[in-house]
Amino acid sequence: MAYPVHASAQSLSGTFIPEIWSTKLLTKFYMNTVWKEIANTDYEGEIQSFGDKINIRTRPNITIRDYVKGAGLTYEDPTSPNVELLIDQGKYFAFNLYDVDKRQSDIKLMNEWGDDGSEQMKIAVDGDILGSIYADAAAENSGATAGKISGDIDLGTAAAPLTLTKTNIVDQIVDYGVVLDEQDRPESDRYVVLPAKACARIKTSELKDASLTGDGKSTLRNGKIGMIDRFTIYSSNNLSVTNGAYDIIFGHKSALTFAGQITQMETLKNPNDFGDLARSLFVYGREVVDPASLGHSVITLG
Repeated sequence: MAYPVHASAQSLSGTFIPEIWSTKLLTKFYMNTVWKEIANTDYEGEIQSFGDKINIRTRPNITIRDYVKGAGLTYEDPTSPNVELLIDQGKYFAFNLYDVDKRQSDIKLMNEWGDDGSEQMKIAVDGDILGSIYADAAAENSGATAGKISGDIDLGTAAAPLTLTKTNIVDQIVDYGVVLDEQDRPESDRYVVLPAKACARIKTSELKDASLTGDGKSTLRNGKIGMIDRFTIYSSNNLSVTNGAYDIIFGHKSALTFAGQITQMETLKNPNDFGDLARSLFVYGREVVDPASLGHSVITLG
């Protein structure tokens, strides 16, 4: 659009006024990903191709019996079935870069587009993990009668989700801790993944008072949630949601194992035009190897 000219001023009609293209790209913001924080990579090893398999050996449970003098001893044959981690998932991106565009552009298009592809790849993997692993939680760690010992902790169901508000959300997170405590899970490396609106409920709960959290500033003032009852709180927009009900996951980092790597990142000449073809392949596998360390809660937000 040309600059407006008053009727009394001289018009530069017919004079070339060049357009200026900024070499600084408009900042692009990406969805937060949490899968690297909630999964372990203990068994990643070396993955060469799509379809590989990692066999994870487990420790057997040894039976403890009462001793009676003279009654003899009972010997058992310990068994430890393997857990298979299949590298059966793959995602890729590919784009075309013409020589004409590359030569006439004043920014490095290949680098910029490749960086964007890498970020989008992480988001896609995150959505795959958060949107499915909740189904693998132990039966005692989900539903309306959760708790391996108590059996009376309501974590919500698809038919009857919990309604979380600023007055009860902290109590619910504490209940998540009880579920893991009854499974004898470690107190370190625990996490809860919540949608952004649930995190907002925490910030307006009683924890907004700095004296309750023990911090110098309240969660409402600094915007950070940090830890509640041994859980690191993560916010994500990648959680599964159906009709306003979110599938919340919580647990210990030992529950989920992940293995993956970029097996291909290459450029090749376009056989049908002047330019390059760029493509990247990421193969991975994820498996809930310890269901007792994973919890599932179904919530709505009041």
